[in-house]
This record gives sequence, C-alpha cells and structure tokens, in this order.
Amino acid sequence: MQSSPTSSALPLGTPVPLRQDASLIGLVGIAHLISHFSQLMLAPLFPWLKDAFNASYAELGFLMTVFFVVSCAVQAASGFVVDRFGPRPVLFAGLALLGVAALGFAASTSYAMLAAFAAVAGVGNGVFHPVDYTLLNRKVSAPRLGHAYSVHGITGSLGWALAPAMLVPIALAHSWRAALVAAGVLVFAVLALLWWHRDRLALPAMPAPVRGVVSTPADRPMDFLRIPSVWMCFAFFLFYAMSLSVVQAFAPEAARQLHAVPLALVAVCLTTYMLCAAGGMVLGGFLAADPARCEKVVGVGFGLAASIALVLAFAELPALAVPALFGAMGFSAGIAGPSRDMLVKRSTPDNATGRVYGVVYSGLDIGQAVSPLVFGVLMDQGRFQGVLVGLAVVQAVLIASAFNVRRVRRTALAVA
Repeated sequence: MQSSPTSSALPLGTPVPLRQDASLIGLVGIAHLISHFSQLMLAPLFPWLKDAFNASYAELGFLMTVFFVVSCAVQAASGFVVDRFGPRPVLFAGLALLGVAALGFAASTSYAMLAAFAAVAGVGNGVFHPVDYTLLNRKVSAPRLGHAYSVHGITGSLGWALAPAMLVPIALAHSWRAALVAAGVLVFAVLALLWWHRDRLALPAMPAPVRGVVSTPADRPMDFLRIPSVWMCFAFFLFYAMSLSVVQAFAPEAARQLHAVPLALVAVCLTTYMLCAAGGMVLGGFLAADPARCEKVVGVGFGLAASIALVLAFAELPALAVPALFGAMGFSAGIAGPSRDMLVKRSTPDNATGRVYGVVYSGLDIGQAVSPLVFGVLMDQGRFQGVLVGLAVVQAVLIASAFNVRRVRRTALAVA
C-alpha cells in the first residue's frame, strides 16, 4: 500500500509541490536552530554562574566538554535509532531533553547539578543531525535539496546568534535563572509547534531486508562503516569543526592582538563572520544544485577563507579592516556549506542515512573538543600569528579532504 506524500518518502520522480518542501525545510530548520541555541545555553551566562557557584572558568568550560562528549557519543548511536524507528520520535525526544535540561540548569543549586544537566542536554543535542538529514534527504525533492541544506546551515547560525542575544539581556534585567527558564520555554514552544505539524515530519523506518534475499553491504547494519568515503566525510567534518571553533573562540582575539583592534570590535568580528556566513550559504544553495561540482565549490570557498586568514596573519591592516575581512572569510566558508552536506549525501546508502550522518557528524563534536586544546596553547603562549596560520592550514586540509572524498567514492564505484 502506498503512503501519502506527507507521511513518507515520495517515489522517485514524483513532483513535489514547493509549499510541501518549504514547510518541511522550515520545520527542520527551526529544530536545528534550537540545537545550536542549546550549544550556547550556558556560555553567555558564565559571568553569573561563576559567582553563583564559586566556580573557575576552567570548571565552567568543563561543562561544555561534558556537553560535547555526550553529544558526540549520542550522535553516533542515534543514527541507528533513527533508521530503526524513524526520525520523528527521536526528534521529539531530543527537544524534550533540551527543554528539561534548560529548566534543570535554572533550578540547579550545585556545580554537580549543572554537570548532570549538561549531560542531559548533550543527549538531547546529539539526535539532530541524523534526524534532520534523514528528513531532508528522503522527503525534499532533489532540485531543492541544495536550498534545504542552505536553510539548515543558516538556521544553525541564527541559533548561535540567538542564544547570547536572548539570554544576556534577560539575565541583566532579572537573573541568570530567569534567562534559563526563558530558554526552556522557548524549547518547549518549538516542540509544541513541531508536534502540531507532526504529520509533515512523519517518515517510516527503512524496511528491513527480506529473508532469503541476498543482502548488499548497505543492507547490513554495520557494513556502512566499511565505506571509505564515510570515514573521509568524518575526517572532513572533524577539521571543519576545528576551523569553526578557532573562529568562534580565538581568531578575533588573535586579530585584536596583531592589529590593535579596539576591544569593542572583537565581538563585531564574530557577529560579522556569522551573518556573512549565512549570506554565503544562500548563494551556496544555488551552487549545490549541481552535485557534480560540490567538491569544487568547497575548494573555492575554503581556499578563499584560508587566503583571508593568511592576510589577517601577515598583512599590516587598519583596525577597521579586520571585521570586514572576517565577514569576507565567513561568506567564503558559507558558500561551501551546502556543498559540504552534499558530499555526505553522495556517500550515503539510501537505507543507512541516519547511521551515516550520525557517525559523520560526530566528527563535529570531536573537532570542537580537540581544537581548544591545540589553539588554546598557542593563545596562552602569545603566538597569535600561529593561531591564524593554523586556521588557514585547517581550512586547506578541508579542501584536500573534499577531493579525497570524491576520489575514494569514484574508486569504490570503479571496483563495484
């Protein structure tokens, strides 16, 4: 019996109305915004938490380590659950856990409670990439998939921007506890919205292989791990997360030290980067419409970004030029975003979408955990040029990784 278009993946070649695609992309994008919002739920409130719990910044930073380590493990495992039970219940569970964690943070009376709820938040955050990409890849029509990836990336950036913009003013006006209660209310409001439109998020699990029929490697649950391009994608996302972590945590301060940038402009550098990255993703959505050129788009985007990082490292620049260069670097990296996601799709067996995206995107969490250990040492040693040169090197590695994905994928096809 054939399922309705709103409750399952459409048969190949079936035309999909724009409104149907747009509504699904919007709902998935809102969920992704909450995922990124949750990643910065605590960090903007560190000055308040430091005093409230008599904690050091190292101890507060460890809460983020707990979050990302748990998220990494859950992300790799949740893909199997998505493939087994479908993405919708997993998405609802993830959002509910993030809401519970936000309210738990607000009610915490000890550092141990904060750490426990950081683990709960990590579990909730870990489900989003397997859920999101399973829904997008199986329900959005192929001609609009690049735009879907673009919207997905933009909403994630907006989630990062929303967290400090929302939480800090509430903490200033009321308290840090009120800010976290507001965060919990926001999460549960989005959960209610998605529940209201749950029919649009319905997607059955892929059918299990029929007994007596010879299975292919992609039919067996763990054999996707034998696909070389999956691990090339994992490495790509690990280095991508390292580059993003450098930009978010260290590059603006390194540029300030090198070019005598006023302290007030340091935050402007990161904001400009994120906003311009979102603009680049809009253009990148059109470029990703042709999957055959996704590696070239990634190469050009990160090639320009690496060149700008080197200019920031070695050129004599006026202070006002630094935020503009961060914007140009963000736009260049943003262009590559949708094509980056297309790399993974082209390496993913149809019946292993959740598993592949879970493993591949766990590289993001690992990269965000590793990068501060490496670049934080450079910052402590005053090697500010080294931070920006290291950023350029990581971005250059991304170019090589993208073309290596294509090479191993083509090799596998030739052998098959």
